[in-house]
Amino acid sequence: MNIKDNWLKLADDNKMPQEGFGLYKVDGQKTMNNAIKAAYTAGYRLFDTAQLYGNEAEVGTAFKELQIPRDEVFLTTKVAEDNQGYDRTIESVKESLKKLQTDYVDLLLVHWPIERAFFETWRAFEDLKKAGLAKSIGVSNYQMIHLQYLATKAHEMPVVDQIELHPLLTQKPLLKFNHDHQIVTQAWSPLGRGAVLGKEVLEKIAAAHGKSTAQVILRWHLQNGVSFIPKSVHAARIDQNAAIYDFALSADEMQQIDALNNYQRTGREPELTYEYDQQY
Repeated sequence: MNIKDNWLKLADDNKMPQEGFGLYKVDGQKTMNNAIKAAYTAGYRLFDTAQLYGNEAEVGTAFKELQIPRDEVFLTTKVAEDNQGYDRTIESVKESLKKLQTDYVDLLLVHWPIERAFFETWRAFEDLKKAGLAKSIGVSNYQMIHLQYLATKAHEMPVVDQIELHPLLTQKPLLKFNHDHQIVTQAWSPLGRGAVLGKEVLEKIAAAHGKSTAQVILRWHLQNGVSFIPKSVHAARIDQNAAIYDFALSADEMQQIDALNNYQRTGREPELTYEYDQQY
């Protein structure tokens, strides 16, 4: 198994790479081109952007200038809070496709749950999928209560839930809920924005395997069966994050990493975002 060939099957029968490349805060055309080129060369095939990142046009231009075939990549974007609601969602997704220079995205996500347009946005997603503008549809930052609420009116459920997930925020109940409902969990901030890298237990495990602490954390995600999207603009780090398929963590090591959980978020609290209709 390697990064290029390791794909997960989604509930809609589409497939998605388990390890992808996050494009949050990758800005500037030259930086974007270099990062995507390094990632593609290293074997990454999933590329994750969002309307909120403000770089969809740069992503589209990078794929064009690098002459990367569209059918060789899995492309994700997300609808921002301001663009939610039935009509606005459809308009904004069409604009995103123009920027990305593609006819469809492989995965379309609601970026954050908001009360104002909760069901209308999902209805637009279902129609965008029917129209072929998105191959798969999912959500981001949805907690168990949001998924349960969505199920009361949805005609089809999300196949992916992208959440903040790392050793300081293991979210075990949500992972179990998603697994039980055929929803693939995808980790954003899989390394906890660096907050966890210096933990002694991780350093000991890394030393035992001749790997970095970042590689140990990504291997932990891999063995947990979740998808994950590390980000970097440095070629050496991009390569390192992909080089996690030649070792394995023991059950005891997995448990030691699980034990680091202290419910620590580096991002927003989803329920408050839902209540305020924006990232407060």
